[in-house]
Amino acid sequence: MPRIDSDQSCVHIRWMIRRDMPSVLAIESNSFEFPWTEDEFIRCLRQRDCIGMVAERNEEVAGFMIYELHKTRIHVLSFAVHPEFRREGVGKAMIEKLISKLAYQRRNRIVLEVRETNLDAQLFFRQLGFRATGVLKGFYEDTPEDAFLMQFRQENEQAFELNANQRFAS
Repeated sequence: MPRIDSDQSCVHIRWMIRRDMPSVLAIESNSFEFPWTEDEFIRCLRQRDCIGMVAERNEEVAGFMIYELHKTRIHVLSFAVHPEFRREGVGKAMIEKLISKLAYQRRNRIVLEVRETNLDAQLFFRQLGFRATGVLKGFYEDTPEDAFLMQFRQENEQAFELNANQRFAS
């Protein structure tokens, strides 16, 4: 898979493998008040259209994302960057990887939910072109907190051709 230069550091995005799980669990517990368990990760990743990827920097897992492929969209289920690697281009590289998977008249959008209290995540995704499209009342099982439904959509064919060219160039 291609390496992406971000903020003078090299980020490598690759498929998640079993031996990544301790690092992924550490990032998850450092990032969320109510983290997923190892069983929840494994159960999710065993589903047919569920994919896990990690971002490495200096051969260390710096972040991860879990997403589902649907007919018209990519749904991000979990996304986190280790606190030591935040604001260094790791998260941006992972989102750019997802955007490169979009295709005109097929999967043309990325959707995800963000806790209403997670302002940092809201601002991060907004900076990358995501927009809040709705409020999901009482979305989380662990708290009565609402979630913002956020979406990235590439609407025109030219943008998809640009993405296709980037995929082939790397």
